[in-house]
Amino acid sequence: MTEAQILLYTAASIAILHTVLGPDHYLIFTAMGKARGWSLSKTLRITTLCGLGHVASSIVIGAVGILLGAQLATLVEIEGARGSLAGYALLAFGLVYFAWGLKKAGRGRVHSHAHVHEGVVHDHEHDHHTSHAHVHEKGARRAVTPWLMFIIFVLGPCEALIPLFMYPAAQQNSGLVVAVAVVFGLVTLLTMLACVAITTIGLDKLKLPSTGRFAHAVTGASVAVCGGLISFLGL
Repeated sequence: MTEAQILLYTAASIAILHTVLGPDHYLIFTAMGKARGWSLSKTLRITTLCGLGHVASSIVIGAVGILLGAQLATLVEIEGARGSLAGYALLAFGLVYFAWGLKKAGRGRVHSHAHVHEGVVHDHEHDHHTSHAHVHEKGARRAVTPWLMFIIFVLGPCEALIPLFMYPAAQQNSGLVVAVAVVFGLVTLLTMLACVAITTIGLDKLKLPSTGRFAHAVTGASVAVCGGLISFLGL
């Protein structure tokens, strides 16, 4: 194989490993989709949006760095800073969503009240799920959540892409730079979609016990764990 072919195969292989070994690339979408009742097609659409932002941000930084003649160490440092920022943002998002999930679970707790009518005592069960909710609250959350996920994934870098970029750039082969970007980006996105589809369908097949009214809290905790792993363990 030529050097160009080896580099492209390497880019594809690293893209797959980079995605599969980073559970934040797919488990977050699976958990969020299940908790919010998204169809698989909607979950995959949101995954595609976030995946494009995730890859495009590193491509833009790498391209600008090459045009400005930046050193590899400088670009790696920038990507590292972005990675830390994305990890903390994901952690914060997960904790906030977890807190909201607990509040929502509290509203959904069913309890009874006893009443006396004309000497007859009876009780009825109800929850406070909607008693304090605003008319537009549900729609607002549905609109905001995917965009918050998109922003976090734009902040998140594809660390492996910058070094792959720099080699063909150093050889002054702009065509190979573009090819590396396309292969890495496309394989990353397809791997994200495959992992989300597999985990979503797998959970449906397993028929695990439902988390019920705590579904959002469990999802928030899962997202926070992913953010913590990235922030403190560098995963």
